[in-house]
Amino acid sequence: MTTNVASPLEDVACCRSVVEYHEPVESDDAPFRPGDTLDGRFLITEVLSRSGMGCIFKAEDTHNGNAQVAVKVPHLQYESDPGFFSRFQREERIGLELNHPCILKFIPIQGQKSRPYIVTEYLSGCTLAHLLQATRPLPERDALKIASRMCDAVQYMHDHGIIHRDLKPQNVMICRDRTIRIMDFGIARDDRSRRITRVGNTPTMGTPDYMAPEQVKGRRADKRTDVYNLGALLYEMLTGAVPFPNENPWAALNARVTGDPGAPRKVNPDLSPQAEEIVLRALQRNPADRYRSAAAMKAELDTVEQVRVTGLCDRLHEPTAWKPGLWERPLVLAAALLSPLLIGIVVMLFLVLRQHSGP
Repeated sequence: MTTNVASPLEDVACCRSVVEYHEPVESDDAPFRPGDTLDGRFLITEVLSRSGMGCIFKAEDTHNGNAQVAVKVPHLQYESDPGFFSRFQREERIGLELNHPCILKFIPIQGQKSRPYIVTEYLSGCTLAHLLQATRPLPERDALKIASRMCDAVQYMHDHGIIHRDLKPQNVMICRDRTIRIMDFGIARDDRSRRITRVGNTPTMGTPDYMAPEQVKGRRADKRTDVYNLGALLYEMLTGAVPFPNENPWAALNARVTGDPGAPRKVNPDLSPQAEEIVLRALQRNPADRYRSAAAMKAELDTVEQVRVTGLCDRLHEPTAWKPGLWERPLVLAAALLSPLLIGIVVMLFLVLRQHSGP
């Protein structure tokens, strides 16, 4: 089904003058510095990013004509963690198995590595997140075309048994050569594997602003979960806002489980009813009510003028109000944390007063 992907964003106006950008990063405690060489092959030239899990470096592949590559290296404390190491290996294996113009290309490394790392092509450009910071919302025509290219790549993944589970603007690269890449398979699931990878600060999988309701509930993600993630991305591109904006992450997660997002045309009145219909169908709470596949969603994105408007925007339900549990209330939590200290102080005062009062 892949067509016209050699330069898929050629006719997308907002992608004609993409700049090269990555967030500034502190590199004082990075495992490598510019000028270092990894395994006698990769000459480190720059620290591109640093997270709690590892660093990504820009490097030259001296065994391949000094071609520019990106090298992802986990922090030392995680290398001895069997669970993390298994996930890291799975990410590399999944990346090496995928070969699509709109998916980040992984580079195979022969021989023994001195430490765990992943090598990929180096992409010159910026993430979709950075593009949205500069242009929010995107023109409808541009947003639909970007989403269509993403659907093409996601369908390819699904055809190969891979569920991404973390589609978000930070994981989409808009390149200066007007191509696009989906990146980061850190929590991707391989349907051929029996184990399910769970990572992050919560027992759920994904990023809160783009998670499907079944991810919030901790249920097994499938192809329709990625369709929901695509819908959340498209919602943000078209409106400039995430589907469930809320400073309280618990309230935002509760909203996507108990209700629907605001109608896109109420946020951006310039949108067509057809574009709104596509977004709301992808964001249905019940997976069975969403597009059956990324390919089905792409078909409507490519023929938006023919999309039948069914009035989904008139059948939206307000999320129920979120009420924090007992242990999520600040005063209760503070009292629980301080009570042992207060009891200790009272006991000490009692003993001191008893000692001074004598027999």
